[in-house]
Parts: sequence; structure tokens; C-alpha cells
Amino acid sequence: MSKNKVNKSVSEINERIKRGEAVVVTADEMVDIVEEEGEVEAAKKVDVVTTGTFGAMCSSGAWLNFGHADPPIKFGRVWLNDVEAYAGVAAVDAYIGATKPSENEGILYGGGHVIEDIIKGDEIELRGESSGSDCYPRKEIETSFTKDDLNQAVLCNPRNSYQKYNAATNSRNETIYTYMGTLLPNFGNITFSGSGELNPLNNDPNYETIGPGTRIFLGGTKGYIFWEGTQHNPKNGFGTVMTIGDLKQMDSEYIRGVTVQKYGVSLFVGLGVPIPVVNERVAKTAGAGDEEITTSILDYGIPRRDRPELKEVTYSELKSGKVELEGSERPVSPLSSLKKAKEISEDLKEWIEDGEFLLSKPHERLSRDREFKPMKQPSVAPVARELMTGAVITGKPDDSIEFAAKAFAEKGFDHLPIVNDENKLIGIVTSWDVAVAVGKGKEKLSDISTSKVVTALENEPVDSVARKLQKHNISGMPVVDSDQRLKGIVTSEDLSKLIGGTKR
Repeated sequence: MSKNKVNKSVSEINERIKRGEAVVVTADEMVDIVEEEGEVEAAKKVDVVTTGTFGAMCSSGAWLNFGHADPPIKFGRVWLNDVEAYAGVAAVDAYIGATKPSENEGILYGGGHVIEDIIKGDEIELRGESSGSDCYPRKEIETSFTKDDLNQAVLCNPRNSYQKYNAATNSRNETIYTYMGTLLPNFGNITFSGSGELNPLNNDPNYETIGPGTRIFLGGTKGYIFWEGTQHNPKNGFGTVMTIGDLKQMDSEYIRGVTVQKYGVSLFVGLGVPIPVVNERVAKTAGAGDEEITTSILDYGIPRRDRPELKEVTYSELKSGKVELEGSERPVSPLSSLKKAKEISEDLKEWIEDGEFLLSKPHERLSRDREFKPMKQPSVAPVARELMTGAVITGKPDDSIEFAAKAFAEKGFDHLPIVNDENKLIGIVTSWDVAVAVGKGKEKLSDISTSKVVTALENEPVDSVARKLQKHNISGMPVVDSDQRLKGIVTSEDLSKLIGGTKR
């Protein structure tokens, strides 16, 4: 590594902050400075770069201590506003996870909303149960509390602020609902998260100034990074951090419980990291603009751990609102609030300029060589091709309804895929469709076939197949290859055989 032309320490920068002499800029402002003056001059001129992000950070939650009841109780289970919190620790400590849904309201209200309500000072209903013991004889308690009644309320997030996020789209012919939002059929839209050039870890991807002990903006107050985040994957540019802060001091403007449509509960977290410009290397990375920061568009229509990568794009392209994909321009929308991210970077800048926020040197840097491993599984999940019936009777659009009725009667099945001359799936007819058609005097299969067919891919896991059957209330679906050529059919009966241990 070449010798730096500029060298500044965090303590030197803090002294400049105390004297009101520090030059502080937001990350988007730093882009222009580096472009105009170069990284060396930018490093000489600028002391701190402030960053910001505000988006769904599902791996979040809060530790709460309620104090002891009289007679005392050791929680076996505990609910806050009907949302169960984890109570498998000390007597009256509990961890409320952001994604936990309400037992009665489901995903309309959950842990993220409870955390926001605590911050706002709302009264929270508490219900606790215990098996009882000599030192903790009480078995039940119902009470209420506000944040002022708690001994400690600590936002403690295992994984926040991804260095970057993959963008998402959907190749299926149906709308799907994911943690990346609602994805329309046939690549109908693209969604992305993160704030690009404002995103904290993007501004110091070498982690020269970021690690355990780094003081940050968290939820509208001061917080800290206390370890690398779970799923920290620095080799692929997906670093994360664990964060902690005093929930009682936070502002609900920067911590918001949300429901992601037909997916689940989450928590929007406002987070900003100050980047001390200790050398020109940091100045250069902090000055990287949206056009230099890339990510991949993945096909979330494929329900596998390793989703197909369709295209590499820049954050500049994503923020433009449209990206060309599969030969057409697709609308793009952010899941994070870019406006709030900018607001956070400005707030943090003001805190530092006013001398209210000093920087802290990390005790150690985040790991840059952590191996990210998949889950260890004792067996490979079965896929549709292993379960399907391969010898499928098919029909053509001009075939008669009588043909279908005869096939159903003689072969004892209920689903007739309709294919064209290239064996590509174009529709499906069921035995029920035929029964209704006879009564209405229909003649050809094209008159009654369903063109929007729910299908499974050959390598689609059976868990996803079962999900589709349940979601659409159907008993079977064709299995196709990537070109929509029919390969077989899988039914709920096939799934039942698998569960019963009689896989064919």
C-alpha cells in the first residue's frame, strides 16, 4: 500500500470539532469536492463526511427491563400489545423483535410498531406468564407501562445498514409479495433499497474508520456500532453492522414500524455514520458517486437462495426511475426514503459542527475477510422435476371439449395443459371447466382454457410449489422449463405422497 500524502488522526479531528474549525460535509457534497479537487486536496480540506440511510431493517429489536413485580415473577412468556417478546433470559428482561406479528392483528401490527409506540411515549399493555418457582412464585401478571417506567430500553439491532443491497424484479406471470416490496408480473417493476452515495458503509468500504466502538446517529440520537452485523459478507460488498442505542432518547421520526404488504412487519431505522477523512484513500471512497456504485438486479420470481442475476446497474440508474431490462424500460422505485437519508446526513453534520457530537475511533476495524456460509442442510430440498408426472396428456386450442371429457374419464386425472405446436404451455383446462362448458354449449378448448396459468419450474423447490397451490387454491400445476415448454405436471396428491414418504 502506497504511503499516504495526507494523514490525520481522529483525535486531531475531534480537537478541530471542539474549536469549531472542523470542515464537515455530507456524502453527496463530498462527491462534488473530490470530482473538482481530487482526493488529496479533498482530504486536506474536509475533516468529516456524514452519511445517512432510512429503510426497512428487519433484523432489529429492543431489550427491555421492567423491574420486579411483588410478589416477583420470572417470565416464561411475555406479550407487549399482544406481540410476543422473547423472555428466555433473566426474570424480567425481554427482547421484542421487529418482525414479530401480533397474535390477533397479524402483520398489521407487530414488534416494529411496539418499538415505535414505546419511543412515542404511548402506554403499552404487558401480559406475562410463568410456571412459578420458590423465588419467583407469581404465575401471571397484567399491567401497562411507558418508556418512563422502564429501567432500560435499548435498541439492539443484530444487522443494519447493508453496504449495498441487491435490486429486485419478478419473472413470474403473477404478482409476488416480498421483503423487497410488491413485484409485478413479467418484470413489471424493479425495487431497490439503500441510499447509494449517502449509504454509510459505501463511503468507507475498506472499513478504515468503521468498527466496534464507532459512534453513530441511530434513531435520532447517539448510538454505537458494537460488532459486525450478522450475515456480514465483506468479500462480496455486503458488509453489515450491529448497532445499539438508548431507545428512550430516540425520535419516532427516525424509527418507524411498518407493514410490508402481504409479507410481514419490519422497522424503518434512521442511521448515519460519520466518516473521519484521515487520508486521501478515505476521501476517494467517500467521494464515490451514485454512477460509481453498482449492484445487481435479481429475479425474485425464482424461489431459491441463489437467485438469477439479470443485470448489473448503478445507483444512478436506479434513482433515475427506469432501467432497461429484457428489452424494455422498467419502472424503478426505492424502498428506502432518500429524502430521510439526506435529512439524517444533514442532522449529523449539524451536530458535529455545533460540537454536540465527537467522533470515536473504533477499537478494531470490521472484518474484511469473513466467509459468508449458507445454512448446513442434511439433505437437498426436492424439486418439482423429482415429483412431477412426466408423461402428460395435452390438448391443443382447437381440440374439442369432448376430447378433454373423454381424456378425463378414461385416464382419471383433472388437469389438461394446452400447448402450441412447439409444446409451449399456453393454457390449462380442468375437469370442472369441462363440466361447466358442457352445460353452456361450448365446443373448443380455446373457449374455456385459462391462459394465465400458475406454473412451476423444473428446479423449483417443493416448498414453493406447495405455497403456490395453497395461495391460488388449486390442486395441480404444469411444470415448465425456462422457455415455457411443458415438462410435466405436479399435483397436491404428489405432495401428499412426498410427505407420507412414498415419493415416486
